[in-house]
Amino acid sequence: MISEFSYAGSAARIVFGEGKSNSVAEWVEKSGRQRALVLSTPHQRADAEALAKSLGQLSAGVFAGAVMHTPIDVTERAMEAVAEAKADCVVSLGGGSTTGLGKAIAYRTDLLQIVVPTTYAGSEVTPILGQTERGVKTTVRHERILPEIVIYDPLLTHGLPVTMSVTSGLNAMAHAVEGLYAQDRNPISSLMAIEGLRAFKSSLPAIVDDPRNASARSEALYAAWLCGSVLGAVGMALHHKICHTLGGLFDTPHAETHAVMLPHTAAFNAHAARSELAPAAELFGGSIGGGLWDFAKSIGAPLSLQTVGLSEEDLDRATAVAMENPYWNPRPVDRASIRQMLQEAWEGKRPG
Repeated sequence: MISEFSYAGSAARIVFGEGKSNSVAEWVEKSGRQRALVLSTPHQRADAEALAKSLGQLSAGVFAGAVMHTPIDVTERAMEAVAEAKADCVVSLGGGSTTGLGKAIAYRTDLLQIVVPTTYAGSEVTPILGQTERGVKTTVRHERILPEIVIYDPLLTHGLPVTMSVTSGLNAMAHAVEGLYAQDRNPISSLMAIEGLRAFKSSLPAIVDDPRNASARSEALYAAWLCGSVLGAVGMALHHKICHTLGGLFDTPHAETHAVMLPHTAAFNAHAARSELAPAAELFGGSIGGGLWDFAKSIGAPLSLQTVGLSEEDLDRATAVAMENPYWNPRPVDRASIRQMLQEAWEGKRPG
């Protein structure tokens, strides 16, 4: 029986299809904007400059300084670039790092955002900003943070290395898994979560087999949109708290951290959220934690926190910080159980 629920869908305009990244100028004009500042990481500067050139007179230049975890000092430098360029919108080209920078700018200025994702992060359809200052990563949820237009072009993901495709996909899958047991979950978000997980389960192995598989690339980008939309509609729990802690404290790579932790946080909550996780468990062989670990191993994902740069001595500090201001979670958290979970993730053990 369906009981009462509340659902707030994303207000973003979703534009999906091969070649759609060529329509950025069209959407800048449709939005009534005239000066678009293109954002990217240093690695994607050349692509950002090409996009800015394609905008012609609508271009206000390029800021190619986005980095992981959205450090506030980087955002402040970007704000100076926005002011100097007299930009009236930002175009974020890239993955979660660039999207995060665009969100941070919009949160401070309410500038219109257009996002052109090149990974499977999914953050482009959430009103959530994670930013870091002095080793602490915090999150903010606000309507100004949600990008207004997202242009998904599967062609832009064909060159995404297999390793990045795998970790980026598992990062997005974590949004869906956690959304299934979120405190404010609802039937719509749960349907999107299961469909997103199904699409990734189908597409990621196909990408590993053939990185240029156009059908698999399209399905994975579709899955990323679904999983990101789940995160945008419901709250976060233990998984995101742990990953935010590790990223903020130790600057661990974002997607890889989520990929390693996903089987362990799912296993941690498997009993407390048995009915909510049942459809996902069925997808992955009956055991949600073990099944996700097996799936990750089969596609070559990192399985240990050691591989993302953590030492065993870091685990006590991570546990202490994770216990500060804990997010709601279906299973109560305590220091000993969190420490044990981190130990098993550090060792790369398959969750039982």
